[in-house]
Amino acid sequence: MSDPSDLLLDTLSRYAGWSGPIIGLLAFFESLVLIGLFVPAIATMIAVGGLIGAGIIHPAPVFACAIIGAILGDWVSYALGRRIGPPIYRHRWLKGQRLAFARARLFFRRHGFMSVLIGRFLGPVRSTVPVVAGVVKMPPRLFQTANILSAMLWAPALLLPGYFAGGKLAQFDLQAEHLMLIAIGLCVVPMLLGWIALRIASKPRLRPSRARAV
Repeated sequence: MSDPSDLLLDTLSRYAGWSGPIIGLLAFFESLVLIGLFVPAIATMIAVGGLIGAGIIHPAPVFACAIIGAILGDWVSYALGRRIGPPIYRHRWLKGQRLAFARARLFFRRHGFMSVLIGRFLGPVRSTVPVVAGVVKMPPRLFQTANILSAMLWAPALLLPGYFAGGKLAQFDLQAEHLMLIAIGLCVVPMLLGWIALRIASKPRLRPSRARAV
């Protein structure tokens, strides 16, 4: 295996019983600020869907753990932002992410609740929007509502394309490397969904006077 994602898929194929917890951890770290910027979760999750479609791993624990991991990851990022406040933008571990935070702050200022709901699908802001929501003290119940709904949309959006492709292609006896290549091609699906959701969310806007300063 020449790639960490390929290694992960091979591990899941060999130890299918651990697939749920492993994917839960992947979803958790993908949602965490800083770490999430470097975790290649989209292609990997789609490829995992391919393993489900091929009958190699069971779907129920993977879907459940992916949703739970995604919820917890965003919740931790939100809690960090809420506890540390604006100084988190200047933290020494996050100095290289100032542009990502600037984008997330602008995105949150414009879209509020919807930024948390659809931000998970948008690479440049996916792990930084929860931090911004915490910094500006977005009500926890409101954040968690968006967070849970987002995770429940995110996991199927990434797993189902690979699931359907894997079911069709299982007859060709594909290896993990081949599923990974297919997954990279299917990455456009969740990105397109995120773009469509963003366009829909952008139509009815709150009045500027009501926008909170970030």
